[in-house]
Amino acid sequence: MSHTDTPDAPLPVAPIDPGEPSPSRPFILRPIATTLLMLAVLLAGFVGYRLLPQSALPEVDYPTIQVTTLYPGASPDVMTSSITAPLERQFGQMPGLAQMWSTSSGGASVISLRFDLSLPLDVAEQEVQAAINAGSNFLPTDLPSPPVYAKVNPADAPVITLGLTSATLPLTQLQDIADTRLAQKLSQVSGVGLVSLSGGQRPAVQVQVNARQLAALGLNLANVQTAISTANVNTPKGSFNGALQSLTINANDQLQSAQEYKNLIISYKNGAPVRLSDVAEVQQGPENALLAAWVNRQPGIVINVQRQPGANVIAVVDNIQKLLPA
Repeated sequence: MSHTDTPDAPLPVAPIDPGEPSPSRPFILRPIATTLLMLAVLLAGFVGYRLLPQSALPEVDYPTIQVTTLYPGASPDVMTSSITAPLERQFGQMPGLAQMWSTSSGGASVISLRFDLSLPLDVAEQEVQAAINAGSNFLPTDLPSPPVYAKVNPADAPVITLGLTSATLPLTQLQDIADTRLAQKLSQVSGVGLVSLSGGQRPAVQVQVNARQLAALGLNLANVQTAISTANVNTPKGSFNGALQSLTINANDQLQSAQEYKNLIISYKNGAPVRLSDVAEVQQGPENALLAAWVNRQPGIVINVQRQPGANVIAVVDNIQKLLPA
């Protein structure tokens, strides 16, 4: 039985159509030009890498939140011990907190919180709100308003500054309109972190006590303060319960004008009432007459708008300008 070896049959090869375009054909036919082109691309990439801008401290928007607490009449030492320290103890327990610094001044406490870049700003906001709620029991009971926070970096400059003036309204009423309407509307714009008013005069009732007249009646400033605080407490008045229906007593004891403060009875001496106007001068006016701002050489209110960390400056300004009248 014989065996004969036969060579392997060649595999069929598809013919190449010379008219069909090929992206690699020019490079195959010109190897020297291809090599020079690759060297030129490599050299351009190396030069471009060397020209890239470098910075030892690049600009980075860290998630930052500022907490402000107002306590009128308190000294910086009282603000530090009664407001700033209890809040700092609560904020120090938050995960992701990178840095915290505070400033305590007369009647105001400002705490700035900077978080890690890995922590979203919305999550940090929830942690701050929870810490404020947990620390509210350690704050003074007569605090006029709870601490408020804003998602803003205090080191950032305002993205836009607005001026508000009026030829017919007084500054006190203009301040009230800007605070209750304009500032709240601007705060709703996407990317806005903080809207602050400068130079305005809040409406208030000023009470200038005559110390000699007060001492002659055997009273002191504590009696006047207690009487004013008690008169402005809006407490429930009760209800009438009958066989067929129940009625709720509704009355507002809060004082609204200077005349109502003048008629306030602070004590009784020899069976006669002692009113606030007997021992003090009461007048309607601004809360702080030393604050002022000018817009185009006219007294007005300056509104500064700061963006949230990471928000686009141009987009924020464009959205604000859409809300303003043309």
